[in-house]
Amino acid sequence: MPEPIGWPDDPDSPPPLPASSLMVEDGLELLAPIEGDARELFVTVDENREYLREWLPWLDDVNSVDDELAMIRRIRDYKNFNWVYLIREYGDLVGVVSLNWVDWDNRSFGLGYWVSESSSGRGIITKSCKRVIEHCFVDLKLHRSVIEVAADNHPSRAVAERLGLRLEGISKDREWLYDRFTDSVMFAITAPEWNIQSGAN
Repeated sequence: MPEPIGWPDDPDSPPPLPASSLMVEDGLELLAPIEGDARELFVTVDENREYLREWLPWLDDVNSVDDELAMIRRIRDYKNFNWVYLIREYGDLVGVVSLNWVDWDNRSFGLGYWVSESSSGRGIITKSCKRVIEHCFVDLKLHRSVIEVAADNHPSRAVAERLGLRLEGISKDREWLYDRFTDSVMFAITAPEWNIQSGAN
């Protein structure tokens, strides 16, 4: 019997879903949130609220455990696809990597991320994003990865640069950040480019 042909070779087949967990390295794991994570996630966000507020526009929408619980439930709505991974370092919640959007027709996806202030500067985000990009290219058969960050957010820009994404453009006044507009920069890489820089066949 011939092997079944799945997505993307068969466009009528449903696309695959992201894994519920991804191992990055010993002691560093990415886990899809469950409803029981809502309180811990809210506490982590709340403890880092002022730090994250400098560049993330959604802090005023997260004011309770119920808000985080609603987010966890919402990401299960595959009609408006996004996906979230909690970054756990030896079990402790230290940040988030998210698939902010997936364009299945064009096989591209956008990454977002944040890390707690006490865990910043240690490469956790870079390693976590690398693992998610690998998963999307290899397992989900996607073709293009995009990271868009505020132009003056130099730590986030450095993540994209360390991952080997190229700068593709600058958008003027791309996002309203509480009291001002901010420019954004877009970085991207395709699966063939990723394979070349990773030494894959």
